[in-house]
Formats: sequence, structure tokens, C-alpha cells
Amino acid sequence: MGKMITGIVSSKKTDKTIVVTERVRLSHPLYRKQYTVTKKFMAHDENNEAQEGDKVVISETRPISARKHFKLDRVVEKAGVKHVEAETPVIEKAAEEEK
Repeated sequence: MGKMITGIVSSKKTDKTIVVTERVRLSHPLYRKQYTVTKKFMAHDENNEAQEGDKVVISETRPISARKHFKLDRVVEKAGVKHVEAETPVIEKAAEEEK
């Protein structure tokens, strides 16, 4: 059995491919200060079911491409609703000056 990684989908711009960001909190051995290490993995998403912001589990598999060595196992938690502001009409200065 290969590695299993839990992370957040940070990009879904390509077809059937997601980028998963894994964040790990570590403690410095001498200074005992905690710090965060971030790693990114490309994973194969056959059905394009994961969206940006989803918490997912990916598992190691045979190399699918030069940079893809993981596949999507399951979506653990869906991302919340993304708020998109409506576009406001831009008032042209030329129209105002004519008045």
C-alpha cells in the first residue's frame, strides 16, 4: 500500500488533474519553535469531482505522467460556497462630461 495524503485542493485548472497542498506543523529540535511546511502534489481526478478548497485524500499510484504520481481517493469535505460579487457598471467619464 502506498502513501495516503490528506490536503486541500489548491488548483483545478487542468482537465482530470488537481493540485493538492499538504500543510504539516513541525517543531524545531533545538529552538522548539513551531513552523509550517507546505508541499504540493499533483493528483489524477478521473471524474473531475474535486473543486478548489475541498479537503481530499490522495493515494500513491504508478506514474501517470512526469509529475503525477497520485490519484484522488475520496473527497472528505466539500468547500463552502464561494462568494462572488456582482459586477458594477463602470460609468464612463465621457458620458458624464457630455451632460
